[in-house]
Amino acid sequence: MQKFIALAFVLVSLNLFAQPSPAETKDNLPTDYLTSAFHEGRRDALRAIMPDNSVMAVFAFPTRTFSNDVEYLYHQNPDLYYFSGYKEPHSLLLVFKDEQTDAEGNKFKEILFVQKRNAGAEQWTGKRLGIEGAKEKLGIPMSLNGNDFKNYNIDFSKFSKIIFDRFPEDIPNGFDKADLFDLIQQFKEKAAIPEQLSNQSKFDTRSYRDLTGQLRAIKTAEEKDLLRKAVEISCMGQNEVMKAVRPDMSELEIQGLHEYVHKRYGAEGVGYGSIIGSGENGCILHYMENTKTKIGTSMILMDVGAEYHGYTADVTRTVPVDGKFSTEERAIYQLVYDAQEAAFKTLKDGSKWSDASKAAMDAIAEGLVKLGIIKNKNEAGRYYPHGLGHHIGMDVHDRGSMSTMKKDMVITVEPGIYIPEGSNCDKKWWSIAVRIEDDLLITEDGYELLSHFAPRKIEEIEKLINQKSVLDNYKLPPLESGKKKGF
Repeated sequence: MQKFIALAFVLVSLNLFAQPSPAETKDNLPTDYLTSAFHEGRRDALRAIMPDNSVMAVFAFPTRTFSNDVEYLYHQNPDLYYFSGYKEPHSLLLVFKDEQTDAEGNKFKEILFVQKRNAGAEQWTGKRLGIEGAKEKLGIPMSLNGNDFKNYNIDFSKFSKIIFDRFPEDIPNGFDKADLFDLIQQFKEKAAIPEQLSNQSKFDTRSYRDLTGQLRAIKTAEEKDLLRKAVEISCMGQNEVMKAVRPDMSELEIQGLHEYVHKRYGAEGVGYGSIIGSGENGCILHYMENTKTKIGTSMILMDVGAEYHGYTADVTRTVPVDGKFSTEERAIYQLVYDAQEAAFKTLKDGSKWSDASKAAMDAIAEGLVKLGIIKNKNEAGRYYPHGLGHHIGMDVHDRGSMSTMKKDMVITVEPGIYIPEGSNCDKKWWSIAVRIEDDLLITEDGYELLSHFAPRKIEEIEKLINQKSVLDNYKLPPLESGKKKGF
């Protein structure tokens, strides 16, 4: 870790990435976050498809323990952020189908319960928005402190449908009586939610996923802008690492280079654990240990996605560390590339995802038979064991149906072939793993390849990997603690 921190300081000081920083305010904060108008529009869109006389409850995600009394960096429930813009824990948003009136005659269509301002807590964990901040910055006039929820008079019995997501089972119960644990318990009591829910009940968890999926699957103009940026940043990471990769590097070092490039371009983090699998490790689909100390000259599979302002890319490239594909590597890579191209050709508004999946599987099955790796096409699943792709957005596996493609969906297409050591085929194919994953925006007549910035063709990859990188020249002194151990 210290190695990557030092690298970051070296590169920043040399200004090696001659790119403008994200748009900033006078406080040096980005200006391209989603606006309160976006979140208000999403609430209105939700109301338009909610059942008559219904209310939806959207809770924050729980905080999570990293070690002892240290928590992971908090990540908001994407649904709560999508509908409100609120990023803090221990909160609740209620969205009503119809306008409501409280005892004082105030009219409202939503209520946001937020963390109460607390100077002592804020000194440790950062400034809280509070009710005034929620009203001003989020544009939700009916914003209240979380500890107001317990005594707030809401007659849930009058609603025909009370819509909410499944509750997490491991929510920590702290000393604060307005934390997430207590907000959920109070909600259950106020709404008289039974322990066992029936399919015909007014308490509806199924509609929650259906409604949020309908909205989140179709990206607005604002969302497409953020996704384009997240994808381009991810591709820049792929490109620089392709040029910088060397056999003596470790998988962790390569992970650090990717994630440094992301942060240099303003991405807050990654949308999932970075997968850096060299050789045999590439055959593990969700390999995230990244502990191999020297990657050697075999191929390396890099599945890394930058998260920018809450939206994540998902881009995979597989490249030869020594700069040139071997005969066997080239054959498998080309087969995966052809399968991806076959899937691309089926995609447009109204197309069936099953057609794209079949096109990719057919190409891989036929190719594996021709190469003699399998005897029958129905054996292809042994080496291509996963689906073709998924939605991306606020989640890397974003909400929404994949059955029919619709304009403004953003999806991945990621065929792959993985031949672990010991497979029932010629040993020359063992430990070859190839996945090519790209991010696409579905259009009326086809698609927009968002991840075109990172090369996919064999010749383009070999050309790029042999170029110089701005990451080439950093050098760090050896650790004193490692000299005697040969590190």
